[in-house]
Amino acid sequence: MQLTKEQEAKFKKLGINSISELALLIPHSYEDYRLQEKLIPHANQLIDATVESVYRAPNSIQITFFAHNFGHRVTGVLFRPKPYMMHQFKVGDRDYYYGMIECKIGNCSMSMPRKVTSIGQITPKYKSALRSDVMFRLTRELLNFENLREERLPEKIIEEVLALHFPTLEVLQNRELSQEAVEALKYLELYNYMKQLSLKRRYFQPLVSKRGFYDAFVNSLPFQLTDEQLKTIQDIQKDFAKSVAAKRMIVGDVGSGKTMVILAAAIMMMPQRSILMAPTTILANQLYEEALKYLPRMKIALVANKRKKASLEEYDFIIGTHALLYRELPEAALVMVDEQHRFGTQQRNMLEKLISKGEKKPHFLQFSATPIPRTLAMIESAHIDVSLITSTPYKKDIDSRVIHKSDFKDLLLHIKREIEKKNQILIVYPLVEQSEVLDYQSIDEAREYWERNFKNVYITHGKDKEKEQVLLDFRDNGDILISTTVVEVGISLPRLTTVVIVGAERLGLSTLHQLRGRVSRTGLKGYCFLYTNQKSSERLDEFVKTSSGFDIANLDLKYRKSGDLLKGINQSGSQFKWVDFIEDTQIVQKVKEDLLLLPKSD
Repeated sequence: MQLTKEQEAKFKKLGINSISELALLIPHSYEDYRLQEKLIPHANQLIDATVESVYRAPNSIQITFFAHNFGHRVTGVLFRPKPYMMHQFKVGDRDYYYGMIECKIGNCSMSMPRKVTSIGQITPKYKSALRSDVMFRLTRELLNFENLREERLPEKIIEEVLALHFPTLEVLQNRELSQEAVEALKYLELYNYMKQLSLKRRYFQPLVSKRGFYDAFVNSLPFQLTDEQLKTIQDIQKDFAKSVAAKRMIVGDVGSGKTMVILAAAIMMMPQRSILMAPTTILANQLYEEALKYLPRMKIALVANKRKKASLEEYDFIIGTHALLYRELPEAALVMVDEQHRFGTQQRNMLEKLISKGEKKPHFLQFSATPIPRTLAMIESAHIDVSLITSTPYKKDIDSRVIHKSDFKDLLLHIKREIEKKNQILIVYPLVEQSEVLDYQSIDEAREYWERNFKNVYITHGKDKEKEQVLLDFRDNGDILISTTVVEVGISLPRLTTVVIVGAERLGLSTLHQLRGRVSRTGLKGYCFLYTNQKSSERLDEFVKTSSGFDIANLDLKYRKSGDLLKGINQSGSQFKWVDFIEDTQIVQKVKEDLLLLPKSD
């Protein structure tokens, strides 16, 4: 349906784009303008009344009504009346008035009575960016079965939602929304959001469409891949064979083996070239070393310096940092980005554009070690294909504990024992410099203690220009590393067995999980200590019982608003009001299936 300019302006003010989004803005209350014969105390009611007297006090007006429908006198009281109210009540006038009626010992009063003209109907009241009466008229103009059917919504959903805007007596009496109404609102919220996401998806012809093979690579590995790794590789294999360029996000928990999926993708793309961009020199180096180890027949290049200008034409697989964006890159049929959230959208798009040819695009895979709830992955799949790797090749043995000041002696003994075993310790502080606001030591305040009492103490933080070198030196020679959350992702520290997180309650559960994921990378017994000054924290207590990143992501949802996780994808600025990501998987699945049935032109 085509909106008028006036309606478009109102939509803009409401921050919506469609009639189905308007349907989501349901009334906050209803006013019953039907005339009743029985007076109901402590309820808003309509009276058919004659004004018998009007008394003006300094801050109020008192009106005596005779309510014909009840055969009873009612005293109306207006507090701090506006000038226009004075003229609404003239002695001898008979009109309809509406307000809250209270009765005490036979005397009934109506607070803030107002004159009403639309008699005999139940009128919804709206709280929105528009005035309530303007919003009321807009919903009457646009909300009807035909307009919502045009947006391809299921009939049952339309009926439930329209009943909230055009209420029946049943809706009025129930006070609470019915289960059916809540389900319909959840469906509508997801439908609007996922439809918007799917409209953002663009389809391009691939530079190369081919069926690649991975069996020989998988069989050559000295270990077995998990079922989820294999399923993800198969998804990518199918993507490469399609007539549209792949756009897939692979989300894996810490230590779930995403590197093997990256290498399998590069193998399947042979003899065409692949490019992989990683966020740090350390990570690019690690991926390069893994590629050399497991892909002996491929010519592999490492690009970590934008000043070197040697030709990259002879290589099958080019691995690098953002330095790749400043080099002349040869044509590549596959582009991959590791730890994609560490790059801006602009950087990711730049890499893709560097090797696109006209309308043709390379296949594009992005990898993330930040687990997201399964429900959220299903929602995001309206915009980009998603694969989840929720299991790890082997189960880590990590003890997690919440500790307090009283546990410090025991912690020191533990640290000394681990150092004797040639193991390493990571201590994460919330700040680099002292703060009056925060009740925890900073790195600057704490370092003197650790350096005085222990040898081989290394220190780094996010603003440290030498942090990558410090991490490498610590890996080879260190006992204790003192840091901010800079080590959340990246370098592999094979001897790291213990992480101590100071002020743990200040960090998101996903960040805590990433930090815990740094320890026990090579099967050693691991320890994670969450140091807090809080006497108790339900969040931290639940965290220490949970080891799966995907379960942690669900816990994060429980303790944070969904909008935090969606990171502003929902451009209207509203967070999900009705949807519960943990409970509503089935509704998400239903919306996804219904959207797939829509013609592509929709």
